[in-house]
Amino acid sequence: MMGWVFLFLGVLVGTYFAARAALRSPDISAAPGRMADLSQGRTHYRWNGPLNGPVVVCVHGVTSGSFVWQPLIRSLNMMGFRVLSYDLYGRGYSDAPRGRQSTDFHLRQLTDLLADQKVEGPVTLIGYSMGGTIAARFAAIHPDRVDRMVLLCTAGFGVKLPRLIRWCARVPVLGDWWMGVLGGAAMRRDLRSKPYAEDFPNIARAQIADTYRRGYAGAVISSARHCLSTRQDAAHRTIAAAGIPVLAIWGGRDGVIPDTAPGALAVADHHARHGTVDEADHALPFTHVADFIPTLQVFLRET
Repeated sequence: MMGWVFLFLGVLVGTYFAARAALRSPDISAAPGRMADLSQGRTHYRWNGPLNGPVVVCVHGVTSGSFVWQPLIRSLNMMGFRVLSYDLYGRGYSDAPRGRQSTDFHLRQLTDLLADQKVEGPVTLIGYSMGGTIAARFAAIHPDRVDRMVLLCTAGFGVKLPRLIRWCARVPVLGDWWMGVLGGAAMRRDLRSKPYAEDFPNIARAQIADTYRRGYAGAVISSARHCLSTRQDAAHRTIAAAGIPVLAIWGGRDGVIPDTAPGALAVADHHARHGTVDEADHALPFTHVADFIPTLQVFLRET
């Protein structure tokens, strides 16, 4: 009996390491931006826009890389803003360091990058999905460094993750094995079926490429466990008390952010402005830029 147990465990371990061996590290030479050596690892970042423009910092979500910002960055540049975007650890071209990817872990990367780039004055923070959680925590801790905040399909008030990621996040060890062996293939199937795959092929290809990179699956599952599971009601109450203007834009067909999220944000910060793009799903930040830019322009002008 014990022999079968050891054989079974050996198959599990062997399958896991075989799957890991098939993964690859990102080709840094192909990175469109630059690399910063930060305290937790190298971070890929890009600056876009006029050198003397007011600074906007964009923080992306749990399964995407900074490439999702390109459609919005073009609009922000046309409005005169200088935009800093970067890859969270384990995504895009950034390193994939070991350790829990908690909110504080991601916050340290953002703080390190701003220090490395000598961004000291108040900035406009834009957070997408989990990036909204990171942005809110940063603004609550450093209210003097944030002029205003824009949240797109923000997490922090509950999240409906895909079934595989949700199960893997709840089951340590076995969940990590499952994610490491089958997670990439499952995410690729899902990405290829997305409605935007034809209209935004560059973004779809970049997302699929990430599923083949070493450290990506572990980064996603760790962030799901330790960052997305943390609510940000208290952070938003602090933001409201500090008087930081907030604009939240939601997708009317978002299957990831629960319908209760806008109400929860309104309770925590009754000064926050809200907008909804009825036809948008969770890909709103790049699929429906033209639909929410007018609302964003008014917010940026008035604040």
